[in-house]
Amino acid sequence: MRHKFLFFILSLTWGLPMTFIGMVAAVALRIMGHKPKKWGYCYYFEVGEDWGGVNLGPIFITSQNPSEHTKNHEVGHAIQNCLLGPFMPFIVSIPSAIRYWCRRWVVDNGVVNSDDLPEYDSVWYERDATKFGTEFMQWYNNNTK
Repeated sequence: MRHKFLFFILSLTWGLPMTFIGMVAAVALRIMGHKPKKWGYCYYFEVGEDWGGVNLGPIFITSQNPSEHTKNHEVGHAIQNCLLGPFMPFIVSIPSAIRYWCRRWVVDNGVVNSDDLPEYDSVWYERDATKFGTEFMQWYNNNTK
């Protein structure tokens, strides 16, 4: 229980910039009729198809039917938000979004084959998000049942 308390205290203080954006997005998505789901301590919405996910503090948005890997990865970004706080948008979120959409564009436009790109987790902030989220969800599943 104290882990959950710490996660939300950090999200609502040090990580407030991304959390605020996430809350605004959550309200907008609820108004549009989307229902949130829970993954670990985070809440997420499924919107659209075939695009991955975006983290907004303790809220994240994914395409429909996300993989466990994608959900864990987005939880990892929520943990990064607790660690990096107001620096999160500049150190992780914006670079991650630009990198994702550039990779997507070059593949969709036939510039390169997706197999020719470096692994998605080859950059530190993506690798750490996957590691943090996967390890947290293993802990969560073993300790909250």
